[in-house]
Amino acid sequence: MERKHYKMKNKIITLLTATVFFFITLHAQKNQLVKQMAYADSLRLVEIFKDLHQNPELGFMEVRTAGIVAKELKALGYQVITGIAKTGVVGIFKNGDGPVVMYRADMDALPVKERTGLPWSSTKTVKNEDGSPTNVMHACGHDSHITWLIGVAKIMMAIKNDWKGTLLLVAQPAEETILGARAMVADNMYKKGVPVPDYLFGMHSKAMAVGKVENGFNERFAGTDQLDVRFTGIGGHGSAPQFTIDPVVMSATAILLYQTIISRNIAAQDAAVLTVGAVHAGVANNVIPAYADLKLNIRWFSEKIRNTLLEGIKRINEGIAISNNLPKELYPTITMKGNASPLVNNEAMVKRINTALATFIDPENIISNTPSIMGSEDFHHLVNHNKITVYDYLIIGTANPGMVAKANAEGKAAPFSAHNDNYQIDLSAIPLGTVVGTMALIELFKKQ
Repeated sequence: MERKHYKMKNKIITLLTATVFFFITLHAQKNQLVKQMAYADSLRLVEIFKDLHQNPELGFMEVRTAGIVAKELKALGYQVITGIAKTGVVGIFKNGDGPVVMYRADMDALPVKERTGLPWSSTKTVKNEDGSPTNVMHACGHDSHITWLIGVAKIMMAIKNDWKGTLLLVAQPAEETILGARAMVADNMYKKGVPVPDYLFGMHSKAMAVGKVENGFNERFAGTDQLDVRFTGIGGHGSAPQFTIDPVVMSATAILLYQTIISRNIAAQDAAVLTVGAVHAGVANNVIPAYADLKLNIRWFSEKIRNTLLEGIKRINEGIAISNNLPKELYPTITMKGNASPLVNNEAMVKRINTALATFIDPENIISNTPSIMGSEDFHHLVNHNKITVYDYLIIGTANPGMVAKANAEGKAAPFSAHNDNYQIDLSAIPLGTVVGTMALIELFKKQ
């Protein structure tokens, strides 16, 4: 009797071992298939990337980029909705019963003159909202983000028999101004046929070596506000400032005093940033202008710090107005623009995706313990109103490893940074990002 029991136990163990081995082998084969498909498609994807890089568009102006995305998705068989918040595009593929997963990529570029010297450099100029000309460059990698989305879309359709659920592919406008995600929701995206997702996933490039991935949980990105301040004075002749109230001097005073909010009103252990990104005043050497405009952005992790920053800006503005004896009707004005709350990755979702990525990326290259950064994103505002959706936003290394090694040897953290006129995406990151995005989505479609 004991011998029979022993034999039966051995058979069960053998069967279980064989079953586990079968599923491990099957998973490995699927990983290999996805990698083969991504790299087989890399020449096409690289050409799409170069084209997008050479034809950058600012926020809410991404007409050409949106057209490319819509065309690619329609050709693959996705239901496509266009014109959401002017240029937003959503591709929908309903593939049976299962979770609804949204994958978002942002489209917009920056008003930066490119100096990379690459053969596919941007030489484009466009007009700002005020009609002034500006150079435009993909200095934050959004061209790679859209290329990854196009690559992922093709593979997910090709392997549709291996997953069940609804896939939503979102090409979002105007991330740089922190306006696009909210604009898509405000434009009734979810009433125009886009299902509410269970999961939201996205990826961003970073100037770390290709092959490395950062995917941590909890607070990853700071909250932000973008705001314009106008100092109005009394203009006049440059030779007679005594007859004027100079808005240039007022704005210069404000720029310096704003930093005392950080150094004297916020505790040293609390993170906050206040940056004046642009100053516009006057057109002539010998004319004191009537007004000066400052473009500010602030970064924060708590509403308390946010309020301290905003109240401090207002208090400094009014103090300058009083010291310059301005009448109330000429007091500085503040125009609030884009805003985003801190981005907080879901821990369980991060762990699932990191486990999936570890099947084809060296686990040592999957970094989950990096500190929060002061950069901001509006990605999560696609779903912040929907309390059941969880999200994960990960970072992919897109810099040439040799350039990173050289920079490190020189004591630099990276060879360049985002929004820099030398920001570059190494072409080897195009197929790799496609694999990462696809494998993350496959994991999210698995039954739990």
